[in-house]
Amino acid sequence: MSDDRLFPQLNLGERLRRQIEAGGPISVAHYMAEANAQYYGTRDPLGAGGDFITAPEISQMFGEFVGLCLADVWQQSGRREGALYVELGPGRGTLAVDALRAMKAAALTPRPHFVETSPVLRDRQQAVVPTATFHDDLDTLPDQGPLLVVANEFFDALPVRQMVRTEAGWRERVVIAGDEVQFVPMAGYRATDAAVPSALADSAVGTIVEVSPAAATMALALANRIAKQGGAALIIDYGYEGPAAGDTLQAVRGHAHADPFADVGESDLTAHVDFTLVGHMARQAGLQVLGPIGQGDFLKALGIDARAAQLARQSPDRAEEITAARMRLVMPEEMGTLFKVMAFVHPEWALPEGFA
Repeated sequence: MSDDRLFPQLNLGERLRRQIEAGGPISVAHYMAEANAQYYGTRDPLGAGGDFITAPEISQMFGEFVGLCLADVWQQSGRREGALYVELGPGRGTLAVDALRAMKAAALTPRPHFVETSPVLRDRQQAVVPTATFHDDLDTLPDQGPLLVVANEFFDALPVRQMVRTEAGWRERVVIAGDEVQFVPMAGYRATDAAVPSALADSAVGTIVEVSPAAATMALALANRIAKQGGAALIIDYGYEGPAAGDTLQAVRGHAHADPFADVGESDLTAHVDFTLVGHMARQAGLQVLGPIGQGDFLKALGIDARAAQLARQSPDRAEEITAARMRLVMPEEMGTLFKVMAFVHPEWALPEGFA
């Protein structure tokens, strides 16, 4: 029985406290999953009035180049009929609007399909892309037609397990109840030595290692679909090439960092994406994998500098704004290096530009 049915009148913090009282500490992964389900299911977190801003909200150029990149792959691969535009976690639909407009200019009009569980965000997406079909997961996507997939800042919100090195070996990091608004992470009793990559097994006491079974499962399911139906995917997120140690779990609220273990369900919880793991899942399905490459290098290779200059000429009164947006997207000290791009491509499809 779910916690909602056990404690239907309680808020998330109270429900998790009751669960911990009844069954003991919960894993960090469970805590993160519950927190983000509450968070995304009850609000629009994007924009100046929300908690954070993503690349599509910064400039139309981001979505345009995502769309043009996938359109070019489709063109170079024989212009297969019945193509689907699939976006995982489409936010406000801003990226989709820009990408679909750019695709249309390239003679591609794919049917849009959004994988989104938040009713609040579905309403925002439906308003700007009224032809979109919505899905709770990948299972209900059409099984015919090549998939042109975008996942921008999607994988970082999937729950991660955390293992911490103790004097007794590796243990699952768990969460217990603290005061009225606070939860507390600690090393649990469950041994997790087998889940730690061998390269990190001898790390110092106190070291934290993260793995995301949820990300691996999603990446493999997506790759299997592309292997079956054809197409390509662009995965854009902040992350690293593992294996690597470190606690990357963070919370953002009101455009500032917050305590991930306070006010559960009121902040955006994310963790850095292990692109090595994600790419391994795609290779396991037989796909070609490109990257990861820095977002800045990717966008510059596709022509963002020329596009920014063109937009500035067309709207001289917005030239400074356009220049600032380009810099935020591509500069190493902004989003250009931390954010990375990876492509999954069907083995019989052309490779996308931007990864040289």
